Amino acid sequence: MNILKLQKMKAAGEKISFVTCYDYWTAKLIAQTDVDCILVGDSAGMVMHGHDSTLPVTVDMMVLHTQAVARAGAKQLIVGDLPFLSYRKGLPKAMEAVSQLMQAGAHAVKLEGAAGNEALITHIVQSGVPVMGHIGMTPQSLHQLGGFRVQCKEAAAAERLAEQAVALEQAGCFAVVLECVPPQVAKHVSERLTIPTIGIGAGPGTDGQILVLHDLLGVDPDFQPKFVKTYSNAFAIFQEALNAYNTEVKTAQFPLKEHCYED
Repeated sequence: MNILKLQKMKAAGEKISFVTCYDYWTAKLIAQTDVDCILVGDSAGMVMHGHDSTLPVTVDMMVLHTQAVARAGAKQLIVGDLPFLSYRKGLPKAMEAVSQLMQAGAHAVKLEGAAGNEALITHIVQSGVPVMGHIGMTPQSLHQLGGFRVQCKEAAAAERLAEQAVALEQAGCFAVVLECVPPQVAKHVSERLTIPTIGIGAGPGTDGQILVLHDLLGVDPDFQPKFVKTYSNAFAIFQEALNAYNTEVKTAQFPLKEHCYED
C-alpha cells in the first residue's frame, strides 16, 4: 500500500481502513489481514504507557514504537505520529523529528492542526516525505479545546474546519484525519477535498475509518467511547486463558511430558 493507491481508492469510491497499533506483535497480526494502513499513533502514551493524554509522548518514544511496528514487515502503509510540539520548535528540530520517524521505518508522518503548519508541511513534502494532516478534535490541544470533546457543532466552526482541510491539501498533505466532528460536517469536508479523509468519530461520510486495535478488539472494558465499535471481547478471552493457565499450574496439569525436553 502507498499514498498513490489511497488516492486511487478515493477516486474510485473505495473505503480505506486504518488501524492504530504500537508494537511488533500487533503489527504482525495486522500484517496478515486485509487492513490497508497502520498508524503508529501518539495515543501509545495512553494505551501503552498509562498516561491520561498524549502530551507526555516524546520523539524517542515514537521512534521505538515505529521501529517495533516496522519490524513486522507489514505490507500496509505505516504512518508515524509526530508528538506534542515536536514540529513547533523551528524547522531544524521539526525536520530532525521527521527524519527519525522515517529512518525508524515509517512511510509517512502525521501532525495535528493546520494554522501555522502549512509552510512546514510543504517543506516536509518537498523533502520527499508524505504528510498526513489531522484536524477536528486534536488530542495534543486538549487543554485549549477544553478536553476531549466533539468539535465543529456550529456552522462557523464547521466552515473553519473545511477551510483548514483545504489548506492542508494545498500544503501537500496526502490525506487528512477528521476526529470527533458531526457526520454531516465530515461528509461536507470529504466532498470538498481531492485527497482522502479518514474519520474517527466522524460518521460514515469520510473516505475511510481509523480505530485503535486495542479498542476494536475490546481489550479494555473500561474504555468504550461512543465512536468505537468492538469486534471481539479480547479482555474476556485473555482473562479466560490466563486463569486456565493459572489453574493448570496449580493442579500440576502443566507442563506435561509433551512440553518437556528429553534428557
